Amino acid sequence: MSNLSVSAMPPERWYEALARYQQQGAAHVLATVVAVNGSAPRALQAKMVVTGDDFSDTLGGGGLEHDVISTARQLLTGELETDVGTTAKTSQKARSEKAKAARRDAVYTKHYPLGAKLAQCCGGSVTVMFECFNITPPLSILVFGGGHVAAALMTILAELPCQVDWVDSRAERFDQYLSAESTIKSTQNVDEPTYRLPKHIRVHIDDEPVDFVRPFIEQGGKRFMLVMTHDHNLDFELVRAALDVLKADDERTFEDSSMLDKNNTELVDNSIKGSSPYIGCISSATKAKRFCDRLLQRGYSESLVKRITMPIGLPIGGKEPMAVAVSIAAQIMQQYHQA
Repeated sequence: MSNLSVSAMPPERWYEALARYQQQGAAHVLATVVAVNGSAPRALQAKMVVTGDDFSDTLGGGGLEHDVISTARQLLTGELETDVGTTAKTSQKARSEKAKAARRDAVYTKHYPLGAKLAQCCGGSVTVMFECFNITPPLSILVFGGGHVAAALMTILAELPCQVDWVDSRAERFDQYLSAESTIKSTQNVDEPTYRLPKHIRVHIDDEPVDFVRPFIEQGGKRFMLVMTHDHNLDFELVRAALDVLKADDERTFEDSSMLDKNNTELVDNSIKGSSPYIGCISSATKAKRFCDRLLQRGYSESLVKRITMPIGLPIGGKEPMAVAVSIAAQIMQQYHQA
């Protein structure tokens, strides 16, 4: 038997990493050698993928690769200002956070003489093209309920770069997605089923769905919480839990910045309002009014209650599950890109 270890996984190739980050909607840079003159460590079209804390594949190592990784991460953080299709320059003016957030995908090229400056002795030179993807905050969606509209919505979200957490207490609602492997596991009393869903859609079967609300809202990024369970009382408790988190965040923010009004209850800065997550609940006009009345009776301010979207979805017409799902997905994408 060989003494060589067979447990080590081979390095991830650039195309595997690219597919994974694209599917997750995670920020990353694809670095490609687009020109080679003379001797160089890698051939034309060699590629690597760089994120804020990791990288996959290689452009040859050494000083060249070190600078490529550093440059890619500067692009991700906004430390380099880019003009699409041209060489980027270090910004001479401090840009606002709003300007950074508005930045979109960019292309940047950089020329590298492979000499003493990079501590390389190849003697040639290469030009590397940096393509930035998903620089805007990632799209994160929390869906409560495994009903017909939610199932139709997953068909759409399966094709979009986002992270989805799908929660329901009823395991049978996900039976249609069980893999053949899970069917075998169930006969062996093995937990943790696997589902025939894209990796960016994660199923959670839990009797306490309210426990998912606070961690989701507090994680930051562009967050969309969709409440569409089979139980109106549960819908109300989920919405109420979300408002409790928003209220606590508002109070903390205004205490820190001395921006509370005299009663310490109302918002006085609309910019903070705009940073709030989307909290949506599927409803009829009657259900929406009943929920709002109940929340106001329980002491939630009118401005806070107005931050709930009820009913959810754009008014495009149609009551079929897929038609409703299309309207919801359209509203999510509209608000995500406009933000």
